[in-house]
Amino acid sequence: MAIEINIKKGLDIPMEGKAEGKPEPIKATLVGICPEDFPGYTWKCDVKLGDTVAKGSPLFHAKEAEAIKLVSPAAGTVEEIRRGERRKILAVTVRVGEEDSKNPIEAGSLIEKLKQSGLWAMMRQRPFDVVPAENAEPRDIFVTAFDSSPLAGNVIPTHIGEYLEPGLEALKSLTKGTVYLAVRPGQGLRTKVAKVLDMIGPHPAGNAGVQIAAVAPINKGETVWTVDAGTVARLGMLIKKGYCDYRAEVAITGPAAMKPKKVLTEIGASLNEILKGELKEDTSVRVISGNVLTGTKVNPETDFLRFPYRQITIIEEGDKADEFMGWASMSPKKFSIKRTFPAFLRGLEKPFNFDARIKGGHRAMILSGELDKVFPFDIYPEYLIKAMMAGDYDKMEKLGIYEVAPEDFALPEFVDTSKQELQKLTRESLEKLRKDS
Repeated sequence: MAIEINIKKGLDIPMEGKAEGKPEPIKATLVGICPEDFPGYTWKCDVKLGDTVAKGSPLFHAKEAEAIKLVSPAAGTVEEIRRGERRKILAVTVRVGEEDSKNPIEAGSLIEKLKQSGLWAMMRQRPFDVVPAENAEPRDIFVTAFDSSPLAGNVIPTHIGEYLEPGLEALKSLTKGTVYLAVRPGQGLRTKVAKVLDMIGPHPAGNAGVQIAAVAPINKGETVWTVDAGTVARLGMLIKKGYCDYRAEVAITGPAAMKPKKVLTEIGASLNEILKGELKEDTSVRVISGNVLTGTKVNPETDFLRFPYRQITIIEEGDKADEFMGWASMSPKKFSIKRTFPAFLRGLEKPFNFDARIKGGHRAMILSGELDKVFPFDIYPEYLIKAMMAGDYDKMEKLGIYEVAPEDFALPEFVDTSKQELQKLTRESLEKLRKDS
């Protein structure tokens, strides 16, 4: 029987541009994998320019655990090893070939298959929200089958949905504890392998941290794994067929998208191909790989679809916006959760045309309790933020930093009057704690 969890605190941001319908297949001719999407390890390149790679063959290995790989989502030829400052590798790109050769996963234990196939790197470990340690033994594993963030698409690609059950069975063998499957009540997903959590309420109900805190909070010294249901379905396919399908169902969304839609393409596909005809030529737009709260700002001409590979959001920059009376405007088209503008009279459930403007300036932190209204943890967020700013490890631990990840502070960052970069602060604090622990 499913456990019903009702999230009271949070906010569903009503944004225009939701993608509907069946995914349109797009065959990528160029793909790229960005190692910085997989925190917790230093990634070393395994290929050289001009190397021929098969689908699923390694592009990177972890310096601290050589068995853990990042793999190519398509067969082809290594076209570029893109570097940044101090020769840091930003991405390895592969020009997709005509032959779709696969790299079958060698026989071995389930853990070896996960590491070799690149699926291990798609899981996360709490605390610290990093790729799991090589010899980690999770207390529990939390699988999330829905995304509650703005305009989110499907977490489970339709074409591999049948492999979710065998994937859950495989995960169950990796923990002595419980495998939890978080779903929306209307999804109709049920399983005998995992304990189902029916998550009710606004965003961030889809965040793994919220689900963990509601059922079995993390204590110091404990380890919990989190993984999205799409990765679990790929694991099920790996178990059944011996290889993975590295395609992703991507929702192209946002108020500045010409025609919001879904596409089926390779993981790490070139945005230039995916977004052909989707950008307004006469408007300055921001393209985000991911959702507007936690996604990565990307260049649509040169960059790639970034992990977790399931959404692109397009919004206007707002640099040419010309509003009557500026910040003092009483336009009902301006969104505010504080009723600063009369938008609440038209109903906040109606979609708004958001742009990238911050609409405020950085200032000293204000202890107003506003963050607590969208933060569904049994934690005092403002005091935890102050402890992170001060670098006070003892207070951070006492105030619950082991329970949170950067994505859990995305909504507080959105409503924050002080305009603090809370996700960046959380990531930096977790990294310092991890390295000193």
